[in-house]
Amino acid sequence: MDSMLSTFADRVRAAAADQTPLRIRGGGSKDFLAGADPGGEWLDMRPLAGIVSYEPSELVITARAGTPLAELEAALAEQNQCLPFEPPHFGPGATVGGMVAAGLSGPARASVGAVRDYMLGVSIINGRGEPLIFGGQVMKNVAGYDVSRLMAGSWGELGVITGVSLKVLPVALAEATLAFECGQAEALDRLNAWGGQPLPLNASCWVEDQGSGRLYLRLRGAVAAVEAACRSMGGERQTSASVPADWQDCREQRLPWFAQRAPQLALWRLSLPQTAPVLALPPGVAAPLVEWHGALRWVQAESQHGAALQELARSVGGSASVFVAADADASSAGGTFSQISPALQKIHARLRAAFDPVGIFQPSRIGR
Repeated sequence: MDSMLSTFADRVRAAAADQTPLRIRGGGSKDFLAGADPGGEWLDMRPLAGIVSYEPSELVITARAGTPLAELEAALAEQNQCLPFEPPHFGPGATVGGMVAAGLSGPARASVGAVRDYMLGVSIINGRGEPLIFGGQVMKNVAGYDVSRLMAGSWGELGVITGVSLKVLPVALAEATLAFECGQAEALDRLNAWGGQPLPLNASCWVEDQGSGRLYLRLRGAVAAVEAACRSMGGERQTSASVPADWQDCREQRLPWFAQRAPQLALWRLSLPQTAPVLALPPGVAAPLVEWHGALRWVQAESQHGAALQELARSVGGSASVFVAADADASSAGGTFSQISPALQKIHARLRAAFDPVGIFQPSRIGR
């Protein structure tokens, strides 16, 4: 174990001995989802940075947790490769460890998978200050519980992520974005129908602007497949040079729909089955922005509508949670997550007891 890892392990052991809470932090780009600060000490992971190894021919990259996400993506781009799940940065300080801990994916998630699906290996320091390594650098390396995937979306509750190995993919040979003028119901019907066909669907975004709905559909894949889909699906092919930036703005929530949110409105994240119909939102709540072929719906609503939104989501087999609180922006808001079932709470408690017996990691997030 090198000196930097030893320093972090010593810090965790000292915190466990004193029962001092630790708040694990990279660049702070996702602090708005961390919840209330319970006190304790910040554990800054940025000094633990650097790409450890990268084998383009093997489609595997290994990096330390504090590595800037932009640096990793730039290294991949030089080899015409990428992280297919398009992790949002939400700020210039985003790190690789924060990407994994948050477990957030971008517009392509419904087609290519989530962060956890690309986790090959992970190194952590548990609540006892013990450095542990799970997985490796190939897909078929797991015997027993897949701890590498467990760390995706764990928000640091189970340990300090010190390094990760990720599967990467080549950039698609062809890409096109089509636009369709249609309402939300028609957009969902089209997406469901296309989902059952051999089409190179990659990402979708339906948004209503001044009462007029518009569905944007991104295709990625082989040149022949993308061109054939463009001919058969119709719509208006988008040729503007700004199209890639528009999709990036969708990923980073910089589209006008997000940017024009009124201060008194919270941004709600509704995770639903892709086949869920249009939801009858409470009176006064505007139409959502729909992503992931219908499975992710962003809603802007006042706090008084929270219970109704959660019940609507539950009624179709989904969940609803506050992503950005009212009267706040992405740099300061506190997210409120849906309560999990008692059965899952027991599983979470047992996992935390195994990885963090003293309970020093992210204590404000227990039960979320």
